[in-house]
Amino acid sequence: MSRVTTRPEPVRGQDSPSSIDDSGPVDNPDGAASDDQPRLSVAAVARRLGVAPATLRTWDRRYGLGPSDHTSGRHRRYGPDDIARLEQMQRALLRGASPAEAARYARTVAAPLPQRYPDAAEPPQADGSGDGPMMLSGVLDGAGDFKLVGGANTGGRGLKVAGAGPRTRGLGRAALALDSWSVQRLLIEALDSEGVVETWNSMLQPVLRAVNERRQRSGSGIEVLQLLVDCASTALRSVIANAPSPVNPRPVVLAPVPGEAQELELVALAAALAANRVGHRLFGAALPREGLAAAVRRSAPAAVVLWSDQSHYASPRVLEDIPITRQRARAFVAGAGWAQEALPAHVELLGSFETAVARVSETVLG
Repeated sequence: MSRVTTRPEPVRGQDSPSSIDDSGPVDNPDGAASDDQPRLSVAAVARRLGVAPATLRTWDRRYGLGPSDHTSGRHRRYGPDDIARLEQMQRALLRGASPAEAARYARTVAAPLPQRYPDAAEPPQADGSGDGPMMLSGVLDGAGDFKLVGGANTGGRGLKVAGAGPRTRGLGRAALALDSWSVQRLLIEALDSEGVVETWNSMLQPVLRAVNERRQRSGSGIEVLQLLVDCASTALRSVIANAPSPVNPRPVVLAPVPGEAQELELVALAAALAANRVGHRLFGAALPREGLAAAVRRSAPAAVVLWSDQSHYASPRVLEDIPITRQRARAFVAGAGWAQEALPAHVELLGSFETAVARVSETVLG
């Protein structure tokens, strides 16, 4: 299996910033917010959206998404409608649209009503036909969302994800913005539509690799990596929790070797096996050596998979401490830490992620 070492507020859906609490709508035919509405500075809006202040100035200069009633010589102050448009643009970016396309979408689609209008039945619709605003890479999908269907090579600023599609680049943007809600939603959607193996290979693994490379270049970004790993683990575990009942009478034991801290790819393997109706016992990185031996002894598994990303922990002696032979269990190891020449003859080294899923499934299910 390949080697991948592993807040700003969430993007809002139909609600605008909760700090806006005026009692009713403002009648302003010019579309500009009135003076009694709260206004935020460039820095405050940048913090809210998780972008740099310079990015907001660029969006204003290039795409006209700035303060609606900005006067020359005065500080820029964003009103509720301005912020709502920026949030629409950010949502489009996180879905993989290019900046120009996201800006066009934000200007076209109806901005969600602020929370200060609690009695409003539903937000106004955009002008035009009943089909709603169209995008070059997709159409609106549901209440204000759009679903990308094109193959445009867009987005992912700050991460080098060569050849990635819109959904993968949207995941990269969401991770860089520390937007855990969008990260999890994008991953869950991909897992539902594409499956675990395809999501891991074409979406999650490339972004993990790009985040790691960016961290190595810059020396910063550990918080991005940690958030992405945690969100990915949550999404993958949701697959396990909602999987159909297993059909194998004897489970597969999945565990990192004692001392190994990396486990995300093992969680992905567990999710893929669960989707194949392969029952398993997944143990985390904190399981000590005696606990691993007890887990194998008590589970009477059909197969054991030991994961190690670091060669320091991938010692064949670990295999001697667990009763694999006594349980007549098939022994597998996975991860970049293992060396084939150092393994006993009865232990099989799993290669790619697809190979690991296929070999363990066919060993258990026949």
